[in-house]
Amino acid sequence: MSARKIAAPSGECGLGTALLRLDRAGEAIAEFEKALAVKPDYVEAHYNLGVLFQTLNRRDRAIAQYERALALKPDHVRACYNIGVLLQDLDRHKEAIAYYRRAIALAPASAEAHNNLGTALMQLDRPEEALRHYRKALAIRPHLAEGYNNVGTALHVLDRNEEAIAMYGKAIALKPDYADAHGNLGIAWEAIGRLAEAWRAFERAIALAPKRADFYRHLFTSRKASAGDPQLASLQELSKNATSLPAEQQIDLHFALGKAFADLGEHERSFRHLVQGNALKRRRIGYDEAATLSQFAGIRAGFPREFIRSRQGQGDPSAVPIFIVGMPRSGGTLIEQILASHPLVFGGGELNEFARAVTDVTGRAHVGLPFREISAVFSADRLRRLGALYLLRVRSLASQAERITDKLPYNFRFAGLIHLALPNARLIHSVRDPLDTCVSCFSTLFVGASQPYSYELGELGRYYRAYRQLMEHWRAVLPGSLMLEVRYEDIVGDLEGQARRIVEHCGLPWDDACLAFHRTQRPVRTASAAQIRHPIYRSSVGRWRLYGQFVQPLLDALGEFAGDASPMCRGRKA
Repeated sequence: MSARKIAAPSGECGLGTALLRLDRAGEAIAEFEKALAVKPDYVEAHYNLGVLFQTLNRRDRAIAQYERALALKPDHVRACYNIGVLLQDLDRHKEAIAYYRRAIALAPASAEAHNNLGTALMQLDRPEEALRHYRKALAIRPHLAEGYNNVGTALHVLDRNEEAIAMYGKAIALKPDYADAHGNLGIAWEAIGRLAEAWRAFERAIALAPKRADFYRHLFTSRKASAGDPQLASLQELSKNATSLPAEQQIDLHFALGKAFADLGEHERSFRHLVQGNALKRRRIGYDEAATLSQFAGIRAGFPREFIRSRQGQGDPSAVPIFIVGMPRSGGTLIEQILASHPLVFGGGELNEFARAVTDVTGRAHVGLPFREISAVFSADRLRRLGALYLLRVRSLASQAERITDKLPYNFRFAGLIHLALPNARLIHSVRDPLDTCVSCFSTLFVGASQPYSYELGELGRYYRAYRQLMEHWRAVLPGSLMLEVRYEDIVGDLEGQARRIVEHCGLPWDDACLAFHRTQRPVRTASAAQIRHPIYRSSVGRWRLYGQFVQPLLDALGEFAGDASPMCRGRKA
C-alpha cells in the first residue's frame, strides 16, 4: 500500500513557517509557541505546530495540536486528514476512518483522503468498502499510480488475482520504479501459482528498493535460497546495519534470513535470526495469554455432551460446507488443495464467515461470547439462522459447487457450534507433529497480528496444549462420524490412501485429479502458497530436530504433548 502523506503546513505564520520549511525544528517550535502566547486562538499556529510534531514523529503532541485547530475551526480539512494519517500510523484504524470520512465530507474531491480511507478499511478486513474508495480516488486522479496499486491489493485479498495483476501493471506503467507495485505483483503471481513470474517481480522490487527487507522475505518464502544467490548477498549486506532499519523492516529481515539460512542448512544461524525476529514482533503486538487460555476452558464448559445432544438436528440441513480446522502450519492447505482438485469441490480458502455469522445472529462479537451460557444464547431458531446465514455467504463464492471448503484454522474453536448450526457439514482436523507444527509457526511471519501467541516459544507451546485439549473435548462429545482427523505425516507417507479417506469422508466419489493437487490452478493466500505448487515431499517431517537445544522452552511448555506424534489421529474417525 502507498505511503500516507501529510497535508502541507500553512503559510500564515510567517517566520515559524519559514523555519519549518528550512528544517530548523527547534526555532520553528519557539516561533509558533510565541505566536500562541500572544494569540491562543491562532488556528494556523496550532495546525503548523501539529505538522512540525508530526514530521518529528511526536504523534501524540501532533494530534493534540490538530485537535485544538479543529476546536477553533471545525471545517479545517487538513487537520482532519492529518489526524487520520497519525491514527493510522498508531494502528488506530477505526478512529482514523472517522477522521477521513470527516475530511471527505468537507472536501469530497480529495483523492488522498479516499485513498487513505481505503487503506484503513483494508486494515479492518473490509476490502469491498476499501475498493470503492480506492476507485473514487482514481476517478478524481486517474493517473495516481498509488491508487492502482491499492486497487490491486484489495482485489488480491478478494482472490481476484488476475484483475489485481492488471491493476499492478497499470501502476507500474505510470511509475516504472514503483517498488511496492512490483512487490505486490509478485504476491499476486505467487497466489495463482505462477512462481517464476513472482520471483522476477520480487527481484525487480529488490533492485529498486534494496533496503526493503519485506521484499527479500517474500522472495525467499516463495523459493529456496542457494549459495551464491545475489539477493541473499544483498540481504546479508543489509543486515550489517539492521538496527538502522524501521522496526517492521528489522522483523522482515530476520525472518528472511531465518528462511534463507535454513535453506542453506545453517540451522543454528537460522534459528538465531528467527528468535530475534519473533522477539521484535512480540514486542509490537498485544497478546493476553490468560484470557485466551481461559476462553478455551470456557468453550469446553459451554459445550458438554448433554448440551450437544439436546440441540442436535436443529440447524440448517445443508451438506455443502467442509470445515478444515487445526493449528496453522499443520497441513490444512494441503488437505484443501487435495479436495479443491476434485471437480465437485470449490476451495474457499480461509473464510471468516462463520465468526461473522455468529456476531450477526447474536448481536455480539464472537470473541466476547459467554460460552458457559451458550444454551441461553443459541435457541433452535438461532441455530437455524446461523447455519443458513453462513451457507448464504459461502454459496455466493460458488453457487453450483456440491461442496465448499472453509480452511480457516481457528474454526476449531467453533466445532461444536458448527455441528449444531450445520449438522450435515463435515469437519476435517488437520494434525501434524506438535513440535514440527510449532517450529513452523515460529518460522512464519503471519499477516497482521492474527497469531499473536506464536512469537514466543513458551506462549506457543501453551497455546498448542490448550488447542489439543479442546480438540480432545470435541472428540469426546461430538458424533463419531462428524470429524475426520488427518495427520500430515500420513499424507506424506501415503498420499493416495489418505486422499481417498478424505474424499470418502466428504461423501464424494473418487477422482484421480486429487492426486495431482499441485497442478490445480486456484488462488492460495496462506503461507503455504508456494509449497502446494510442488508434489509431496518429506523434508518437513521431523524438521524440529534440526534446531536441537534451541527449542527447549517449547518442549517444556508442550508438556505431555512434546514428542507426541498425535496418537489420537491414528486409525479412526473421531
